[in-house]
Amino acid sequence: MNNTQPFMLVAGAGAGLGQSLLRRFQAGGYTSIGLVRSLPEGKTDLELRQVDLSHTETASALITELITTYGPPQVVVHNTAQLVIQPFAETTLDDFEQCWQSMVKTAIVVAQSVLEPIVRGGGGAFIVSGATASLRGSAKFSAFASAKFALRGLTQSIAREYQPAGIHVVHTILDGIIDTERSRLLHSLDPAKMLKPEDIAEVYWQLAHQPTSAWSHEIDLRPYTESF
Repeated sequence: MNNTQPFMLVAGAGAGLGQSLLRRFQAGGYTSIGLVRSLPEGKTDLELRQVDLSHTETASALITELITTYGPPQVVVHNTAQLVIQPFAETTLDDFEQCWQSMVKTAIVVAQSVLEPIVRGGGGAFIVSGATASLRGSAKFSAFASAKFALRGLTQSIAREYQPAGIHVVHTILDGIIDTERSRLLHSLDPAKMLKPEDIAEVYWQLAHQPTSAWSHEIDLRPYTESF
């Protein structure tokens, strides 16, 4: 281990929230490393590692290598997603499996790789990004919502097992569209009505540093214009 800074890891560090998280914690003095399925084109100032988190052995080996190098992470964020929007009759079993693998299996792989090291390191935070679909299954969202519901249940179970060991486990409900170049094209929504990734990252920073006498387990975030 050759790192004197606290170490934070983002699983699912794509453009938008994932990379905003890396920058926020980097600015706060952390060594911040992101795990991505595909590396971005061109140069970046961020530390990114390419891995398919649904490939259990490969992903676990990489996370173990990072922990050996940088020490147990003090903050881990699970931020992967696989969005499928289509009528239930047209949603295939493969669609359901891909959503589960992308969001639930990857959370299991990451959690089983980091939670025990975090305990041995003295505690930390494990934050999971949820969505409106974590609470409500809307029409044409059956594959996405079923996986998000499962992810929420998994996070609750982990919290009840690991909170007494000093790990702050948080599930965030992101109730709205995150403002990225891709989402602007996809949704044709006024950016003023979208969640700013840097603002979400600021809330995650605050969650990771909550005093132990007043921990949040679940918190919902939405633009002021969003109906709920």
